[in-house]
Amino acid sequence: MTDPDDRQRLADLEKRIAALRGPEKQAEPRGDDHYSQANLGWQMVIELVAGLLIGFGMGYGLDVLFGTLPIFLVLFTLLGFAAGVKTMLRTAEMAQKNDAAAAAENKTAPAAADDSTTRRVDDERED
Repeated sequence: MTDPDDRQRLADLEKRIAALRGPEKQAEPRGDDHYSQANLGWQMVIELVAGLLIGFGMGYGLDVLFGTLPIFLVLFTLLGFAAGVKTMLRTAEMAQKNDAAAAAENKTAPAAADDSTTRRVDDERED
């Protein structure tokens, strides 16, 4: 069985280890993170569809105005698609920069252990 002295030494060791590790942040449940990613996905889909619809509408309107039904419709639909993809890529780049900035902000350097404490822990293991 363990005597009270061993328990005290173990408690002291745990305190020293905790002091070397430094303050730990509590992991917060991030339920809103899932929704923000879903919102970002929907935003990108809507940007693409809006570009297509605007291009389609402009092309159809010009075709009706000039009496050339398929030419401007196809041309402006493709231009609307290109504009939608460009907007989606810009949104994705912005989200990636925000994620990188948040990751850099939350990054903490690990605490360095001094050799005397490490030697004491190794000596206690040998006992």
